[in-house]
Amino acid sequence: MKLDSLLKVFVPNDTSFFPLFAEDARILLKASGLLRTLMASETMEQRETLARQIKEVENEGDELTHRIYQQLNKSFITPFDREDIQALASALDDVLDHINGASQRINLYKPKAIYPPFVEFAEIINFAAGELELLLHGLKDSVKNKEKIIQGCISINTLENKADDLYHKGISDLFEYEKDTIELIKNKEIFGTLEKAVDKAEDVSDIIKTILIKLA
Repeated sequence: MKLDSLLKVFVPNDTSFFPLFAEDARILLKASGLLRTLMASETMEQRETLARQIKEVENEGDELTHRIYQQLNKSFITPFDREDIQALASALDDVLDHINGASQRINLYKPKAIYPPFVEFAEIINFAAGELELLLHGLKDSVKNKEKIIQGCISINTLENKADDLYHKGISDLFEYEKDTIELIKNKEIFGTLEKAVDKAEDVSDIIKTILIKLA
């Protein structure tokens, strides 16, 4: 038996990570909800206010990621592998960064109108954040919640596939119908950032699946 496995038998795990990840999930869900509201907003002023709020939430997320790394540095026995904790914190931060990136691009580029697929993208991201919240809460008792976690990962994969289809059709329509080159460039940039946010959400679910396998 390896030393780390032997230690886990006799030394209690540091469970302080679970509330930190629960808080991370709450922050992510809050940011995605604000993004959804931003996409439904009708004025530049409303979008500017919401973009500022998302940036503030993103700063909260950065601080929390730093706290997770600090806790990792001082913890002796972790509930799952240290590299997986680091990867999970980093991937969650990536999702939040891309949510913020999309909102800041809209605020800075000031497109003439919100491209309709952006609203659908924001809904997908919000649904994915909700699934991630359930997955992260489920990790606290991975054995009991194994099936729920698996189903949540499948749901996120389905959302990612839906986002891919939306992205490809949206880009195709954008190049076909948008005659203003500047607006085309703006919308293409925003599109790419939204699509990456969903990709990063799937990365989080992949890391959680890896954790689940290791804990089995």
